[in-house]
Amino acid sequence: MPELVDNDNSITTIDKLSEFDDKSVTIRGWVYNKRSSGKIHFILVRDGSGVVQCVIVKNQVSPEVFGSYDLLTQESSIAVTGKVHKDDRAPGGYELQVEDLEIVHVAKEYPITPKEHGVEFLMDHRHLWLRSSRQHAILRVRHQIIKAVREFFDNRGFTLVDSPILTPASVEGTSTLFETDYFDLGKAYLTQSGQLYAEAAAMAFGKVYCFGPTFRAEKSKTRRHLTEFWMVEPEVAWADLNDDMNLAEEFIEHIVQTVLKKSESELHVLERDITKLQPVKRPFPRLHYDEAVEMLKKTGVEFQYGNDLGAADETIISQQYDRPVMVHHYPAACKAFYMKRDPERPDLTLSVDVLASEGYGEIIGGSQREDDYDTLVKRLEEFDLPREPFEWYLDLRKYGTVPHAGFGLGIERTVAWICGLEHVRETIPFPRMIYRNTP
Repeated sequence: MPELVDNDNSITTIDKLSEFDDKSVTIRGWVYNKRSSGKIHFILVRDGSGVVQCVIVKNQVSPEVFGSYDLLTQESSIAVTGKVHKDDRAPGGYELQVEDLEIVHVAKEYPITPKEHGVEFLMDHRHLWLRSSRQHAILRVRHQIIKAVREFFDNRGFTLVDSPILTPASVEGTSTLFETDYFDLGKAYLTQSGQLYAEAAAMAFGKVYCFGPTFRAEKSKTRRHLTEFWMVEPEVAWADLNDDMNLAEEFIEHIVQTVLKKSESELHVLERDITKLQPVKRPFPRLHYDEAVEMLKKTGVEFQYGNDLGAADETIISQQYDRPVMVHHYPAACKAFYMKRDPERPDLTLSVDVLASEGYGEIIGGSQREDDYDTLVKRLEEFDLPREPFEWYLDLRKYGTVPHAGFGLGIERTVAWICGLEHVRETIPFPRMIYRNTP
């Protein structure tokens, strides 16, 4: 295989071709498609930054270059040199008039063809499916969402504090933990959330966020569930539930409006109706849990007061609005031990879930945290949780405790919503589900 060294100023990427109009450049990529009209060959080449049509005219290149077209298969890797020509009909608005072509590797017969493939086949070939225009667009949007997340917090004085993936105890309930042996120390668990550690960091830095993979051993096959997913979790000292909700809606507005501005071409590839995203601006409607229950009952849903909202319930509620809706003050019976109770109604928590519009359901879950030592000890007992692994967490209530609040946003559900996807399996490069841990 020839060694390609990037020491030539003429080597560029497809997304930069507009800077080289009427100049000769070299691009390096893979054959996406090809067609011929006899004396003119057309090769669509992708390089990760975009797609460009390369035009080979018989009497303008050597016989070897013209003949190389016949050797090329889909996904063959090539280096193409040619003059950049503006053409509004071409993908990206430019095409390449080929002067030279070097074949780096001729690919074997590509398993993913234009014919219809089943989901299982495509998931088995996920390592190759990533190259398709749709999957490429989804993951580019994911990149932009993550970039917007970091930009939002970094520009507002938050400090990124990485939380551990291996933890000694549960955060969201012991029934959904992945367990492993940890040397001579007994059991350890893959984290369900970085929140407890973010709370500790907030007492040191004031405003923090953690961002990383989280794991839930939940035997769920819904379109909204993965066993491994990414979550960003801000935590703010001196914040109450209202501050938390204000931060959440500002955060979501920033993400959506940033993607609309910077990922227009990707959303076009996905045929996303952006008019459904344009109204995602503050203020968001705020719905007390009691009001949400009444709304469900009026639509004919038999809902048991005190239960958490299910996916179908969230869909019904969110479809009533043109932007995300914030449901707050959930019953304590269906929420986590660390959530502070409403002093006026101790059966309710100072919590909030943000439901994405168009029926996409919960993308944020948050609350004001219990900041009183004795009360938190009582909560651990009520939830039948062992005290020893939480001693360090209780310490936060002994040494300078303050009101504080935070939330977690699931990246994959957010990607699914913004891209308009049916299932979260397309929102992450290599999804992990209860029935799949490959490739």
